[in-house]
Amino acid sequence: MKNSTTIHTTTPAAASKLDAREEHFLIPSGIGSCRIFLRYLPALATAGGSRVILYVHGATFPSALSIAHRFDGRSWRDELVAAGYHVWSFDFLGFGESDRYPEMDLPVEANPPLGRAPEARRQIEQAVRFISAYHRLERISIIAHSWGTIATGLFAIQRPELVNRLVFFGPIAMRQASGGQAPALPAWRLITVADQWNRFVEDVPAGKPPVLSKRHFDEWGKIFLATDPESGTRSPASVRTPSGPIADIFAAWHGHLAYDPAEIKAPTAIVRGEWDSLVTDADARWLFDALSGTPIKRDVKISCGTHLMHLEESRCALYKEAQNFLDGRDRPAN
Repeated sequence: MKNSTTIHTTTPAAASKLDAREEHFLIPSGIGSCRIFLRYLPALATAGGSRVILYVHGATFPSALSIAHRFDGRSWRDELVAAGYHVWSFDFLGFGESDRYPEMDLPVEANPPLGRAPEARRQIEQAVRFISAYHRLERISIIAHSWGTIATGLFAIQRPELVNRLVFFGPIAMRQASGGQAPALPAWRLITVADQWNRFVEDVPAGKPPVLSKRHFDEWGKIFLATDPESGTRSPASVRTPSGPIADIFAAWHGHLAYDPAEIKAPTAIVRGEWDSLVTDADARWLFDALSGTPIKRDVKISCGTHLMHLEESRCALYKEAQNFLDGRDRPAN
């Protein structure tokens, strides 16, 4: 139920709706005067209980291109709202419809990587507290992708009272590097459509069919470039993105994960693709074993999927596995 008390927000002026029923909010990020953008799509039918989900995106593209993006008219978000979930998503600072860090207008070498996990954790908390107040709930569930699992893990440890269940899709795990330090990165970076396409195809084994049609990707790529109004002024066209997420991933792969999985107390599912080079079997085994404090945990591997499975042919299997865990029917009824 919507909260009857006043919730202080700013109405976004430029963001276009991806669905006629979608609602938009701009709320304080907890970092200076910058604001984060939230999308909300109400459940089509109320199934009872606290069926509210927040989606936390990864390192390279925002919510409009992930859980809310429709392939042939259907998105992951559509599946969840049809199952009775209220679905929220937000864009981290520097992504999508959220404010940009002022430092993103400065030379790339002028600052350290923007948007590291501790700052991202604060943004997640701002979003969760807003959503909890809106629905008058103590806890909500979170689906997080890739780097988003690092920030979400940190949040879940520091604010366990706000978390119901966690789905970590393609989660980044800690690795022990053979030597050396994580590479130093600048404040921000530029990502082209070609960079994104390479991420879709590089993990597919030779001789296997593509996991994403070129027709679907071309449509997706145009929307990706549109997330940065200045993308067309560059050659090649590219989107300016904070480097903090990549810095966190590199740090994890050099033995420094930003959170300790053992401290997570919420039920947690790992869901990954068979061909995900960023989440190997060894990565998943390490993370599953490290989640020693959660009462319920899963490790689900889906065939013919990569790190971007939510946009691929295996996406419907991902939808179902995530929903099965979020439904919480893995304990006897009281």
